[in-house]
Amino acid sequence: MVTRSLLTSIAALSLAGTPLLPPAGGSAAIDTLPRPVYVAHRGGALEVPENSMSGLLAAYRRGSAHILDVDVRRLRDGTLVAMHDRTLDRTTDKRGPVRRLTLAQWRKVRLLPPARLRGAWKAERPPTVPEVLDRLGGKVVLMLEVKDPRGLPALARELRLRGLTRSVFVNTNSPDVARRIHAHGLLTQLWRSAKQMRGDRPSRWRGFVDTLDVDYRARARDLRRAAASGIPRVWAHTVNTPRDRDRALRLGCNGIITDAPGLLTRGR
Repeated sequence: MVTRSLLTSIAALSLAGTPLLPPAGGSAAIDTLPRPVYVAHRGGALEVPENSMSGLLAAYRRGSAHILDVDVRRLRDGTLVAMHDRTLDRTTDKRGPVRRLTLAQWRKVRLLPPARLRGAWKAERPPTVPEVLDRLGGKVVLMLEVKDPRGLPALARELRLRGLTRSVFVNTNSPDVARRIHAHGLLTQLWRSAKQMRGDRPSRWRGFVDTLDVDYRARARDLRRAAASGIPRVWAHTVNTPRDRDRALRLGCNGIITDAPGLLTRGR
């Protein structure tokens, strides 16, 4: 019942057609971000088809988030693509590991929008990361989660080529990979689960982490420790209800990562 009510509310807000925040535009950079900041997780996966070009463009045009999140995987030929899962099975018309495909094979894949989504979404080709950067880079701050660290050097090159090193966060769950991201001169984001946070000492990472991405389900003491770490940005994931948003902000987080940006930013 709670899930059904949430999806109903999200659908109504998503179809309203008016920006929930000031429209994105201009030269995006982290220095322009407000607090709290709202991040559309996978483009806002309860409102648009995740990691799709149509979904990302819709989220950008709606103005319902300050940052758009995209997952990054690497194909067999080194091409960087927008995809969360290791396999194609859940979100596309094909099956099998993403890493086995070439770019030519990738272009034959079609994303299938979930039946639960409201709106006239259609099957579409999933984008490559360079395509995402060319369409949205510099217009809105992006957050790219590196699922395969072997793709990090190529991603760094793509960002430097386009002058996007100050408007794209590069995210990982590994402190060691976070150090490598920082060494490439990129904005570094480190996410941690509630279980990991029990033993974390985030103040040790403040020299190389620009944003700490924490699990909203963590204990209050762990969230407060993260907020007091000295890392300038502490954002909670993945928050999909006003109650969980308010708890995270109350405990010191200054950003919210959500599948439902239209819902959580309405009226704030």
